[in-house]
Formats: sequence, C-alpha cells, structure tokens
Amino acid sequence: MEFRRVKGLGRMHGIPHSDPFLVPVGPGVPRSGSSLLGEGVLVLNRHWTAVHVCTVRRALALLFQDLASVVTKDYESYDFESWRELSAADPHSEPCVRTPRFALRVPEVIVLARYQGMPPRRLKFNRRNIFLRDGFSCQYCGDKPRRDDLTIDHIQPRSRGGLSTWGNIVVACMKCNTKKGDRTPGEARMKLRRKPKRPHWLSCLGAIPGAKGRTVWQKFVDKAYWNASLQE
Repeated sequence: MEFRRVKGLGRMHGIPHSDPFLVPVGPGVPRSGSSLLGEGVLVLNRHWTAVHVCTVRRALALLFQDLASVVTKDYESYDFESWRELSAADPHSEPCVRTPRFALRVPEVIVLARYQGMPPRRLKFNRRNIFLRDGFSCQYCGDKPRRDDLTIDHIQPRSRGGLSTWGNIVVACMKCNTKKGDRTPGEARMKLRRKPKRPHWLSCLGAIPGAKGRTVWQKFVDKAYWNASLQE
C-alpha cells in the first residue's frame, strides 16, 4: 500500500491535526462515489460527547491514522483493523466503500482518541447561523432561491419595536419580504412555515441527521434536538 499527501480534506473546528493528512491510495484503498464519502458522521470527543459532524472521507482518514475509533449502536468501538475485519464478516449488511481487495462499512459515529473539547452550548447570533437554521429557504413561501435573493426579515418590524432575536428573525425571499413590508405576518396575511427559535449547535454545522439511517446518533445527541429533527 502506498501513501500520498492530500490537502483539502477539511478542518474539524477546534480539533488540532496535522495538515496535510497522510491517506492511503492505490490497491486496497476505499473508493466510492462522492455522495457516499460526503455523508455525515457524528464525532465524539474522548469523553463520548458529541462535538462535531464530519464527512465519511474525513472519518476514514482519522480511523486509518488511529486518531479515532468507530462506535456502533451497542457502544462497541473498533480501530481500523478490527473495523475492516467486521466489515469483511458481513460486507452487505451496511453501506460500504469498496476497494479491489476489501470493503469498509460506512461509520455513523466515531470517537476521537485524544480531543476532549466541548461544543459551544450557545450559538452566536449572526447572519450565517440564521441562514443555516432556516436551511437557506424562505420561511414564508418555502422557496430556495439564489443566496443573493434571500434576506433577513423581522417578524415584528423593528419600526414597531421588534427586536433582533432568534425568535423574531427569519430568512425570507425578496418577493415575500417586499410583500410583507412593515407589517406583521398576520396583517400581511402570510403564514410562517415554522416558529423560529434558538437552534441546537448541531443544526448549524451544515450536516443535520435525518430520520433514516442515523438512529444511532440519538444515543449521543440531545433528545430535545433529535425529536425536533424527526418532526421537520
């Protein structure tokens, strides 16, 4: 097996690592479509607290370097070699990345060997996190136009005492914002698709778990957030 230095695998916020990574290439190296390698993997710190979400590609690189282990739904952990052996025992039971020599199951959760930091418990109130919370979609009509055509709307207009808070601000398209004007949604006969609130820290990482195939995440993510994500 040969190695190549690869840049651009993405930095995990707050988690130090060498850059570029050494990752394997050539025979016996996991290969798959970009969509599978780009899926989300929940990252735990060494105390088994959820701190981040990374891609499958990133998780396999950490696993190969012994910087992380895979965690299963039964709270068992596996290093690279033991995960490879488990994958070989039943290669068709889970989504896998495949090579000419072997297949590796796609991990859903990994635990870092050394990092013990904690995620922020209160997200910064800023434009970026507002857009991430609302999925870059208009909270009135549901459209997802170009980002340049999205604005920030105060539900209770500022001219009428409305504050810039999580509960009073939503993303809106230009058309809906113009239609609403200096009125409340009720006065404009417009209905919000959902009530705005302070988001969970995980929802602003750009990789939110879905209801299918990520139930193991529930064991490590706040129940309040998980239940809300299933209802969306």
